[in-house]
Amino acid sequence: MATPFTIPLDSGDMVSALDYAADTASAPDLRLTLILAHGAGAPQTHPFMTAFARGLSSRGLQVITFNFLYKERGRRVPDPGARLEACYRNVIAAVRERQSGTDRRLFVGGKSMGGRIASQVVAADARAGASSGVDGLVLLGYPLHPPGRPEKLRDAHLPTVTAPMLFVQGSRDTFGTPEELRPVLAGCAAAELFVVDGGDHSFKVRGKNAPTEAQVHARVQDAIRDWVGRVRG
Repeated sequence: MATPFTIPLDSGDMVSALDYAADTASAPDLRLTLILAHGAGAPQTHPFMTAFARGLSSRGLQVITFNFLYKERGRRVPDPGARLEACYRNVIAAVRERQSGTDRRLFVGGKSMGGRIASQVVAADARAGASSGVDGLVLLGYPLHPPGRPEKLRDAHLPTVTAPMLFVQGSRDTFGTPEELRPVLAGCAAAELFVVDGGDHSFKVRGKNAPTEAQVHARVQDAIRDWVGRVRG
């Protein structure tokens, strides 16, 4: 079960969040929190988000999800980038406050747009010469470009990120295939790519003998758990 709480924003607004407690029996030494933001079209309660939050928490990660303000207000169109980044910063600050006095490490990321905003926040801190205090990023279906518009890349900030990054990308992702991502990641300090063979932007695999959604999710979640364990050192 997830524990609901609210996060105040600098604007005076509030957004809702969910805390999925780590199953410490499965990984007693992990002591790691992952903030996972939703994509552009769905809130934190979308089945993809809840499946990953529950799956990762069962593997020993504490997972925090939240709504960006536009979704909190029931709107469909995302807020401008600066407002999305400001919201994510407030979430990071709130989670740090909740963890005060602990030795938990903090990872950030999200699905599609949520992961992109997380990476932009960390990159902006690096450009400003400030430490974000983020130990790693988990990016699920990174939106490298809009579908059908490969010339509109969203990659300029990525080489600025010095924290380790894990990109999980479907081989059929219309927002950017693994082949398109690889040259971008080659210019990053510490980036790894996990490919979902046959997967689309949400890792759905087609075909008569294709693995089930649950099987695909489990494989990705195992890979994330193994990666954060290595990064944690």
